This record gives sequence, structure tokens and C-alpha cells, in this order.
Amino acid sequence: MGNSGLKQHYETAKKTGVLKVSQGKLTEFPASFKQFQPILRTLDISENKFSSLPIDIGSFKLLKHLNVNRNRLSSIPEEIGNLNKLESLSLCTNRLTALPESLSQLSHLKQVYLSENQISQFPLMFCGLRHLDVLDLTRNKITHIPDGVEDLHVTELICNQNQISAISNKIADCPRLKTLRLEENCLQLSAIPKDILTNSTVSVLAVDGNLFDMKSFAELDGYDSYMERYTAVKKKMF
Repeated sequence: MGNSGLKQHYETAKKTGVLKVSQGKLTEFPASFKQFQPILRTLDISENKFSSLPIDIGSFKLLKHLNVNRNRLSSIPEEIGNLNKLESLSLCTNRLTALPESLSQLSHLKQVYLSENQISQFPLMFCGLRHLDVLDLTRNKITHIPDGVEDLHVTELICNQNQISAISNKIADCPRLKTLRLEENCLQLSAIPKDILTNSTVSVLAVDGNLFDMKSFAELDGYDSYMERYTAVKKKMF
């Protein structure tokens, strides 16, 4: 992206607090972005060629929305934890294998999108964030959902197309979880915790494409309890 193109985006940012420099073929975070630290609320640098974010990213204290989708990120600096006003974080289609623990400090987060990365460990650092509604981990390399997940406050957890073969029973204790998507994983029928069916707030449990057929799933002990919740929610929608 040429200087004239950037200049136009910069003028918009000065007026609106929104800087969108996507599809720009940028490989490095421009030093000129620093001028917007006191005003920027939305930063969209998706569809570029960033391999990293600078430590300075933590200085954009007013940032509420950060979109770095479709880049080449292999890591995220711990300083991202300084963005204490951040509400949405989108890092889809990168090369991330792990996430910084400092994300646990982002108490205003509402949506986190991490699909199409290389993450192998379930990101427990998001547990305890009471305003987090959606966590999307589609198309990663997660193999199990561990203990500790009970402190996740999301209403929707999306783990489709991973390699999950084990789920902690504690997932049934998630206080706000309504929708749990586990399609196209490596789950045996025996790996579905009974408490998800009988003793949870989950009203949509999507498990197609695992190592069992849906007829067998419907015969599980507790399935009727789950279907009561599912049907009650559907009735409210119409």
C-alpha cells in the first residue's frame, strides 16, 4: 500500500478513531501507527503479511476492536494484555501455536475468534472473563478440553474441526454455556460427559462428524433431559 493510500486511511482515523488498513500487503507494523495511540478504538489490519505484532500494541489503551485475521502471525506479545478496554479480538487464519497468558487480564472481552490456527492446548486463560460471550476455536489442533473449563463464562463455545477426543466433566459447570459445538472431532460416544446432557445449561450440543452415529447419541442416558432444554429454547424463538 502506497503512502497516499495510507494517508487517506490516516485522515479517516483522525476523525473516527477507526483505522482500517486491510489487504495492504504490509509486512511490518508501521511506526506511523503510533500517532493514533491516544484516539484509536478500532484497528483492522486483516489480510496483510504480518508475522508478528510489536510490543507497542499494548500502548493503544483505548482499543476496543482488534482484527488481525489472515496474516502470518506465529505469536502474540504479552503486552496485548495491556489493552484493558478490548471487547473483540479476531486472530483467525494465522499460524499461532499458543497464546499469551496476559489475555486473562482483558476483563472487557466479549468475542474472541481464533479459527484456523495451530493451537494445540485449550486456552484456559479466557476462563474467568465474565463478559466473554463467544469463543471460536474452529480448525485448530486441540486434543482435549481440560479441567478448569468450568470457569469459562461464554454462552457459545465453538470447537469444530479439531482433534478433540476427551472432554472434562467440569464443562457441565460452565455457568452460562448455551451452545457447544464439537462437530468433526475425534470423540467416541463414551467421551460425551453425561452431565452435559443431564445437568448443564447447554441447549444446543452439536456433535455431528465424530466417531459415532447420531442415532447412538440419541440413545444416550440423559439425552431426553437435553432435548427438553433444546425444545424449550426453540419454542422461545418462534
